[in-house]
Amino acid sequence: MGKMLLAFVATGALIVSGAAFAADYKIMAPAAPGGGWDQTARTLQTVFQDEKISGNVQVVNVPGAGGTIGLAQFANSAKGDPAQLIVGGYVMVGAILTNDSPVNLTQVTPIARLTGEFEALVVPAASPIKNIADLVEKLKSDPGSVSWGGGSAGGTDHITAGLIAKAAGVDPTKVNYIAFSGGGEALAAILGNQVTVGISGYGEFESQIKAGTLRIIGISSDAKVAGVDAPTFKEGGVDVAIQNWRMVAAAPGISKEQEAAIGADVEKMVKSKTWQDQLAAKGWANTYLAGDAFKAQLAKDTEATSAILKDIGLVK
Repeated sequence: MGKMLLAFVATGALIVSGAAFAADYKIMAPAAPGGGWDQTARTLQTVFQDEKISGNVQVVNVPGAGGTIGLAQFANSAKGDPAQLIVGGYVMVGAILTNDSPVNLTQVTPIARLTGEFEALVVPAASPIKNIADLVEKLKSDPGSVSWGGGSAGGTDHITAGLIAKAAGVDPTKVNYIAFSGGGEALAAILGNQVTVGISGYGEFESQIKAGTLRIIGISSDAKVAGVDAPTFKEGGVDVAIQNWRMVAAAPGISKEQEAAIGADVEKMVKSKTWQDQLAAKGWANTYLAGDAFKAQLAKDTEATSAILKDIGLVK
């Protein structure tokens, strides 16, 4: 009887430890349903479940202030809980600084950068600006004569415009940036010649570029992007590379073992065909970077963003 009981306890323990590999996860999207972070969280949910990496995945939305409201809530309530994850991205880096957020990304446990979108620099097809060199020349002769149309003030588009000016030796506070609330509004302004140059994620302009109504003069990647017929900013003579990336992070206060287990789950997901199919369907670039390499890149991005937001005058 004693031996049988012992065997039962041993197998019971095995079952329990086996279940731990299919951990249930709760993923916070610190944004309203429908946007990029929400889509990322729901895609993680689908792939984790379809690939049997996790038995059950829930997504919760906590919108507001460029993700900083959700981030603060997550950092406080998820402490030490390896079942909780948060998605976020590069926009959050700027939002933390511009909103003077009490919580930043050092107060969670970054796991991996998952995807990225590169910034495209476009002009109307009839514009006399044919390339980045033309833009830089105009910028240097009179910075105010170049109006930049893009998304919200302090966002990735604004930061990119500031970085281009800085790299060209132009005072970033002189950048004449016009913030539009949505891609559609910015697009109408660019096509209507209300601004000199448009700046946004490539996807926002892709159909107009392909139709020939907009000319792309540069893309913000480090290297050529398949399917994008444009030089990188660096090839155009401006030493700037930036991507609007999305990431997943775990709770603060988890153990190294728990962090490694979550990292392994995310890596398994990233390598799965289901995830690759989702990337292709959504047009997301796979810019996966994990662990310490991602933490180092995050620190670099935070430092560069803080510097340019101060240069532009948006952060003291």
